[in-house]
Amino acid sequence: MIRLAQRCRLLLLASVALSGPLAAQGKPDQSAALAGIRVLSDLPYVEGGSKSQRLDLYLPEASPQAPLPLIVHIHGGGWRAGNKAPCPVAAMARQGYIVASVEYRFSQEALFPAQIQDCQAAIRYLRAHHREHHINPERVGVIGGSAGGHLSALVGMAGGRAAFEPIGQHRDQSDRVQAVCDIYGPADFTRVIQQAKDDPQVRNIFQFNSPSDPYSSLIGSELGDNPKARAVSPLHHIHPKAPPVLILHGTADKLVPYAQSTEFAKALKAAGIPVWLQTLPGAGHGGPAFGHPALQQLTRDFFAKYLKDQTQLTLRLVPEDQITTP
Repeated sequence: MIRLAQRCRLLLLASVALSGPLAAQGKPDQSAALAGIRVLSDLPYVEGGSKSQRLDLYLPEASPQAPLPLIVHIHGGGWRAGNKAPCPVAAMARQGYIVASVEYRFSQEALFPAQIQDCQAAIRYLRAHHREHHINPERVGVIGGSAGGHLSALVGMAGGRAAFEPIGQHRDQSDRVQAVCDIYGPADFTRVIQQAKDDPQVRNIFQFNSPSDPYSSLIGSELGDNPKARAVSPLHHIHPKAPPVLILHGTADKLVPYAQSTEFAKALKAAGIPVWLQTLPGAGHGGPAFGHPALQQLTRDFFAKYLKDQTQLTLRLVPEDQITTP
């Protein structure tokens, strides 16, 4: 039985923003990370909306000669914590992209679908202002870890399909994206309890369907095969025209069962969607393994292939023995 102090520590992990594979480990040096990058902070993407409905924009200091692809970052934190800054992928603004980091309403403020509605409203806002910010509106990708991975995957699967009532302005703009990088995000709320029971890494971490459970707290109801759990699950929004997906997940994840990603990848493949599942043996919910240079290159190549039309790139998963975590 997990002692109370240990249980509290583990639950806290579910409510903090977790870095993706492009983030430097430890506290980032923002002065170095943002060299050569112009930052526009706290842009409201919903007029008259919540203070949470804002985004930061990272642009090259020199105005680009042609519109650039957009990468939208969605932070993690159990849908009830975290922050859009610092943005772990801001440096991509030096590599031929415009980068946006989105804040959204937490589950304490508004239950699901508020979070996906916010992310979709931010994408529509960015498309509406594409000329002002030198964005190519036909080349939009999304990336996030943990809760941000879930929302990134849901943006990808539900985009352009009117699955959720739109909010904010610019409803004439599309919320579809062209590429998704999902870093250990939950994909199927209908199966997570059973998967946690089956996975010794996850067992006893959460008391599901309790106030301490970020999953059920997000949707405001119990988990299981019910309409709310299906609506929040990217796996249940898969369709044949969904964008390509890169998934990164550790086998020793104590907060999101590794099976969430294996089943998501299987369902995507069955629908004919290009998908890559990068397994990190022994890695947990974040940690140094996700900063491996080969994983960073894989992620860069993924976005270059689908947002820069570098179709000649062949994406190859990193051999698992190169990134094994002790």
